[in-house]
Amino acid sequence: MDSTRRTLLTTGAAAVAAAAAPKAFAQAGDKGKTGGLFYQRGNVRIHYQDVGSGYPLLIIPGGGQNSTISALTTSAPFNPVDEFKNEYRCITADLRNAPSGQSTGPLEIDRPWDSYTDDHLGLMDHLGIKRFMVLGFCIGGPFIWSLVRRAPERIIAAVVSQPVGFRKELPNHAYNNYIKGWGPDLIKQRPEITMDMIDRFLKSMYGGVRADFVFSASRDVVRSCQSPVLIMPDDTPAHGFETAMESAMLAPKSEVSMYPWKDVKEKIPIAVRQVRTFMRAHRSATA
Repeated sequence: MDSTRRTLLTTGAAAVAAAAAPKAFAQAGDKGKTGGLFYQRGNVRIHYQDVGSGYPLLIIPGGGQNSTISALTTSAPFNPVDEFKNEYRCITADLRNAPSGQSTGPLEIDRPWDSYTDDHLGLMDHLGIKRFMVLGFCIGGPFIWSLVRRAPERIIAAVVSQPVGFRKELPNHAYNNYIKGWGPDLIKQRPEITMDMIDRFLKSMYGGVRADFVFSASRDVVRSCQSPVLIMPDDTPAHGFETAMESAMLAPKSEVSMYPWKDVKEKIPIAVRQVRTFMRAHRSATA
Protein backbone atom coordinates (compact mmCIF):
# COMPACT_ATOMS: atom_id res chain seq x y z
CA MET A 1 0.00 0.00 0.00
CA ASP A 2 1.51 3.39 -1.01
CA SER A 3 1.89 6.10 1.61
CA THR A 4 -0.78 8.37 0.07
CA ARG A 5 -3.48 5.65 0.20
CA ARG A 6 -2.43 4.69 3.73
CA THR A 7 -2.77 8.31 4.82
CA LEU A 8 -6.24 8.62 3.26
CA LEU A 9 -7.49 5.43 4.93
CA THR A 10 -6.08 6.44 8.29
CA THR A 11 -7.67 9.88 8.04
CA GLY A 12 -11.00 8.37 7.00
CA ALA A 13 -10.99 5.94 9.92
CA ALA A 14 -10.27 8.78 12.32
CA ALA A 15 -13.13 10.81 10.86
CA VAL A 16 -15.55 7.90 11.29
CA ALA A 17 -14.43 7.43 14.89
CA ALA A 18 -14.83 11.14 15.59
CA ALA A 19 -18.31 11.17 14.11
CA ALA A 20 -19.34 8.15 16.20
CA ALA A 21 -17.90 9.50 19.44
CA PRO A 22 -20.73 11.89 20.39
CA LYS A 23 -23.30 9.10 19.98
CA ALA A 24 -21.19 6.72 22.04
CA PHE A 25 -20.77 9.29 24.78
CA ALA A 26 -24.52 10.02 24.73
CA GLN A 27 -25.27 6.32 25.13
CA ALA A 28 -22.84 5.93 28.03
CA GLY A 29 -24.05 8.94 29.93
CA ASP A 30 -22.27 10.59 32.87
CA LYS A 31 -22.19 7.69 35.31
CA GLY A 32 -20.36 9.70 37.95
CA LYS A 33 -23.23 12.11 38.53
CA THR A 34 -26.02 11.39 40.96
CA GLY A 35 -27.37 14.92 40.91
CA GLY A 36 -29.72 16.46 38.39
CA LEU A 37 -29.13 17.17 34.72
CA PHE A 38 -31.27 19.10 32.25
CA TYR A 39 -32.54 18.38 28.76
CA GLN A 40 -34.00 21.20 26.66
CA ARG A 41 -36.36 20.83 23.69
CA GLY A 42 -37.86 24.09 22.51
CA ASN A 43 -39.82 25.57 25.41
CA VAL A 44 -39.72 22.31 27.39
CA ARG A 45 -36.97 21.85 29.98
CA ILE A 46 -36.70 18.46 31.70
CA HIS A 47 -34.78 17.85 34.90
CA TYR A 48 -33.47 14.29 34.96
CA GLN A 49 -31.08 11.91 36.68
CA ASP A 50 -28.85 9.30 35.04
CA VAL A 51 -27.32 6.81 37.47
CA GLY A 52 -25.69 3.41 37.19
CA SER A 53 -24.65 1.33 34.21
CA GLY A 54 -25.98 -1.51 32.13
CA TYR A 55 -29.18 -1.95 30.16
CA PRO A 56 -31.24 1.31 30.04
CA LEU A 57 -34.13 1.44 32.52
CA LEU A 58 -36.51 4.40 32.41
CA ILE A 59 -38.03 4.89 35.87
CA ILE A 60 -41.22 6.94 36.20
CA PRO A 61 -41.86 8.11 39.79
CA GLY A 62 -45.29 8.18 41.39
CA GLY A 63 -47.07 11.20 42.79
CA GLY A 64 -49.61 11.91 40.08
CA GLN A 65 -49.21 15.34 38.49
CA ASN A 66 -46.50 16.03 41.08
CA SER A 67 -44.32 13.10 40.01
CA THR A 68 -40.71 13.94 40.87
CA ILE A 69 -37.37 12.19 41.29
CA SER A 70 -37.54 12.79 45.04
CA ALA A 71 -40.69 10.65 45.28
CA LEU A 72 -38.54 7.57 44.74
CA THR A 73 -36.98 8.14 48.16
CA THR A 74 -39.98 9.62 50.00
CA SER A 75 -43.11 7.77 48.90
CA ALA A 76 -42.30 4.78 46.66
CA PRO A 77 -42.63 1.31 48.21
CA PHE A 78 -38.99 0.72 47.23
CA ASN A 79 -36.29 2.82 45.61
CA PRO A 80 -35.62 1.27 42.20
CA VAL A 81 -32.47 3.32 41.63
CA ASP A 82 -30.86 1.91 44.76
CA GLU A 83 -32.09 -1.57 43.92
CA PHE A 84 -31.08 -1.70 40.26
CA LYS A 85 -28.27 0.79 39.58
CA ASN A 86 -25.62 -1.94 39.76
CA GLU A 87 -27.27 -3.78 36.85
CA TYR A 88 -29.07 -1.05 34.91
CA ARG A 89 -28.60 2.48 33.71
CA CYS A 90 -31.38 4.11 35.72
CA ILE A 91 -32.88 7.21 34.10
CA THR A 92 -35.60 9.17 35.84
CA ALA A 93 -37.02 12.69 35.63
CA ASP A 94 -39.34 15.22 37.21
CA LEU A 95 -42.65 15.36 35.40
CA ARG A 96 -43.27 18.47 33.35
CA ASN A 97 -44.95 21.12 35.56
CA ALA A 98 -44.76 19.15 38.80
CA PRO A 99 -44.82 22.02 41.33
CA SER A 100 -42.14 20.49 43.57
CA GLY A 101 -39.93 19.54 40.62
CA GLN A 102 -37.75 21.40 38.14
CA SER A 103 -39.21 20.36 34.77
CA THR A 104 -41.22 22.99 32.94
CA GLY A 105 -43.17 23.37 29.72
CA PRO A 106 -46.54 24.41 28.30
CA LEU A 107 -49.85 22.86 29.23
CA GLU A 108 -50.88 21.06 26.04
CA ILE A 109 -54.60 20.91 26.71
CA ASP A 110 -55.53 18.97 23.58
CA ARG A 111 -52.87 16.27 24.05
CA PRO A 112 -51.96 15.91 27.74
CA TRP A 113 -50.75 12.30 27.75
CA ASP A 114 -48.90 12.73 24.48
CA SER A 115 -47.11 15.82 25.74
CA TYR A 116 -45.69 13.88 28.68
CA THR A 117 -44.81 10.95 26.42
CA ASP A 118 -42.99 13.42 24.15
CA ASP A 119 -40.84 14.25 27.19
CA HIS A 120 -40.10 10.61 28.04
CA LEU A 121 -39.23 9.66 24.47
CA GLY A 122 -37.39 12.93 23.90
CA LEU A 123 -35.20 12.33 26.94
CA MET A 124 -34.28 8.84 25.76
CA ASP A 125 -33.53 10.24 22.29
CA HIS A 126 -31.37 12.92 23.89
CA LEU A 127 -29.38 10.18 25.64
CA GLY A 128 -29.01 8.19 22.43
CA ILE A 129 -31.13 5.30 23.72
CA LYS A 130 -33.36 3.54 21.23
CA ARG A 131 -34.75 0.55 23.17
CA PHE A 132 -35.21 0.35 26.92
CA MET A 133 -37.06 -1.17 29.83
CA VAL A 134 -39.44 0.95 31.87
CA LEU A 135 -40.66 0.78 35.47
CA GLY A 136 -43.41 3.13 36.60
CA PHE A 137 -45.18 3.77 39.89
CA CYS A 138 -48.69 5.20 40.24
CA ILE A 139 -49.15 7.60 37.31
CA GLY A 140 -46.25 5.77 35.72
CA GLY A 141 -48.76 3.04 34.83
CA PRO A 142 -50.75 5.19 32.38
CA PHE A 143 -47.48 6.69 31.12
CA ILE A 144 -46.22 3.19 30.30
CA TRP A 145 -49.38 2.41 28.34
CA SER A 146 -48.93 5.71 26.51
CA LEU A 147 -45.37 4.67 25.61
CA VAL A 148 -46.72 1.33 24.36
CA ARG A 149 -49.29 3.20 22.27
CA ARG A 150 -46.74 5.60 20.80
CA ALA A 151 -43.55 3.54 20.49
CA PRO A 152 -44.20 -0.18 21.07
CA GLU A 153 -41.01 -1.20 19.28
CA ARG A 154 -38.89 0.67 21.83
CA ILE A 155 -40.26 -0.98 24.97
CA ILE A 156 -38.35 -4.19 25.77
CA ALA A 157 -40.31 -4.91 28.96
CA ALA A 158 -42.33 -2.93 31.49
CA VAL A 159 -43.10 -3.06 35.20
CA VAL A 160 -46.40 -1.37 36.07
CA SER A 161 -46.47 -0.77 39.83
CA GLN A 162 -49.58 0.48 41.71
CA PRO A 163 -51.03 1.89 38.51
CA VAL A 164 -53.43 4.80 38.45
CA GLY A 165 -56.69 3.63 36.92
CA PHE A 166 -60.40 4.24 36.76
CA ARG A 167 -62.68 3.26 39.65
CA LYS A 168 -66.36 3.17 38.77
CA GLU A 169 -67.37 4.11 42.33
CA LEU A 170 -65.06 7.18 42.17
CA PRO A 171 -65.25 8.24 38.52
CA ASN A 172 -63.96 11.79 39.07
CA HIS A 173 -61.30 11.03 41.68
CA ALA A 174 -58.30 12.10 39.58
CA TYR A 175 -59.88 15.35 38.41
CA ASN A 176 -61.07 16.27 41.93
CA ASN A 177 -57.69 15.49 43.43
CA TYR A 178 -55.61 17.54 41.01
CA ILE A 179 -57.95 20.49 40.57
CA LYS A 180 -57.62 21.09 44.32
CA GLY A 181 -54.02 20.05 44.89
CA TRP A 182 -51.87 20.32 41.77
CA GLY A 183 -53.60 23.19 39.95
CA PRO A 184 -53.40 25.93 42.62
CA ASP A 185 -49.78 25.07 43.43
CA LEU A 186 -48.79 25.29 39.75
CA ILE A 187 -50.55 28.64 39.29
CA LYS A 188 -48.51 30.13 42.14
CA GLN A 189 -45.37 29.40 40.12
CA ARG A 190 -46.75 30.09 36.64
CA PRO A 191 -48.96 33.20 36.59
CA GLU A 192 -49.60 32.78 32.85
CA ILE A 193 -51.56 29.59 33.64
CA THR A 194 -55.18 30.04 34.76
CA MET A 195 -57.58 27.78 36.60
CA ASP A 196 -59.67 27.57 33.44
CA MET A 197 -56.62 26.11 31.66
CA ILE A 198 -56.06 23.66 34.52
CA ASP A 199 -59.73 22.62 34.37
CA ARG A 200 -59.63 21.96 30.63
CA PHE A 201 -56.27 20.17 30.84
CA LEU A 202 -57.45 17.77 33.56
CA LYS A 203 -60.76 17.07 31.83
CA SER A 204 -58.85 16.28 28.66
CA MET A 205 -56.39 14.07 30.55
CA TYR A 206 -58.80 12.08 32.70
CA GLY A 207 -61.99 12.31 30.65
CA GLY A 208 -62.93 11.49 27.10
CA VAL A 209 -63.19 8.12 25.41
CA ARG A 210 -60.57 6.42 27.62
CA ALA A 211 -61.96 7.70 30.93
CA ASP A 212 -63.15 4.27 32.09
CA PHE A 213 -59.83 2.44 31.82
CA VAL A 214 -56.13 3.42 32.13
CA PHE A 215 -56.79 6.98 30.84
CA SER A 216 -53.86 7.09 28.41
CA ALA A 217 -54.64 4.19 26.07
CA SER A 218 -57.55 2.13 24.83
CA ARG A 219 -58.20 -1.50 25.58
CA ASP A 220 -57.17 -2.29 22.00
CA VAL A 221 -53.72 -0.80 22.66
CA VAL A 222 -53.25 -2.93 25.77
CA ARG A 223 -54.60 -5.99 23.95
CA SER A 224 -52.08 -5.50 21.15
CA CYS A 225 -49.07 -4.97 23.44
CA GLN A 226 -46.29 -7.40 22.52
CA SER A 227 -43.88 -6.27 25.24
CA PRO A 228 -43.73 -8.39 28.39
CA VAL A 229 -45.45 -6.54 31.24
CA LEU A 230 -45.32 -7.24 34.98
CA ILE A 231 -48.31 -5.68 36.74
CA MET A 232 -48.14 -5.04 40.49
CA PRO A 233 -51.71 -4.12 41.48
CA ASP A 234 -52.84 -1.91 44.32
CA ASP A 235 -56.28 -1.03 45.65
CA THR A 236 -56.68 2.61 46.69
CA PRO A 237 -58.94 5.42 45.48
CA ALA A 238 -56.34 6.42 42.87
CA HIS A 239 -55.05 2.94 42.04
CA GLY A 240 -57.95 0.94 40.71
CA PHE A 241 -57.47 -2.78 41.35
CA GLU A 242 -60.06 -3.87 38.80
CA THR A 243 -58.49 -1.75 36.06
CA ALA A 244 -55.02 -3.09 36.84
CA MET A 245 -56.28 -6.66 36.63
CA GLU A 246 -58.23 -5.96 33.45
CA SER A 247 -55.07 -4.67 31.80
CA ALA A 248 -53.26 -7.82 32.96
CA MET A 249 -55.99 -9.96 31.42
CA LEU A 250 -55.85 -8.05 28.13
CA ALA A 251 -52.08 -7.79 27.63
CA PRO A 252 -50.99 -11.04 25.96
CA LYS A 253 -47.55 -11.18 27.62
CA SER A 254 -48.48 -10.02 31.09
CA GLU A 255 -47.52 -11.36 34.49
CA VAL A 256 -48.99 -10.36 37.85
CA SER A 257 -47.18 -9.96 41.15
CA MET A 258 -48.44 -11.38 44.41
CA TYR A 259 -51.16 -9.29 46.02
CA PRO A 260 -51.15 -7.54 48.39
CA TRP A 261 -47.43 -6.85 48.30
CA LYS A 262 -46.63 -3.33 49.50
CA ASP A 263 -48.70 -3.05 52.68
CA VAL A 264 -46.62 -5.58 54.59
CA LYS A 265 -43.00 -4.53 54.98
CA GLU A 266 -41.72 -8.11 54.86
CA LYS A 267 -43.34 -8.70 51.46
CA ILE A 268 -41.65 -5.82 49.66
CA PRO A 269 -38.25 -7.58 49.26
CA ILE A 270 -40.08 -10.54 47.72
CA ALA A 271 -41.82 -8.21 45.27
CA VAL A 272 -38.50 -6.56 44.39
CA ARG A 273 -37.00 -9.99 43.80
CA GLN A 274 -39.81 -10.75 41.36
CA VAL A 275 -39.16 -7.48 39.52
CA ARG A 276 -35.46 -8.28 39.30
CA THR A 277 -36.12 -11.79 37.98
CA PHE A 278 -38.63 -10.46 35.43
CA MET A 279 -36.24 -7.80 34.10
CA ARG A 280 -33.27 -10.16 33.95
CA ALA A 281 -35.27 -12.71 32.00
CA HIS A 282 -36.34 -10.24 29.35
CA ARG A 283 -33.01 -8.45 29.26
CA SER A 284 -31.38 -11.81 28.47
CA ALA A 285 -33.97 -12.51 25.80
CA THR A 286 -32.89 -9.38 23.91
CA ALA A 287 -29.13 -9.95 24.26
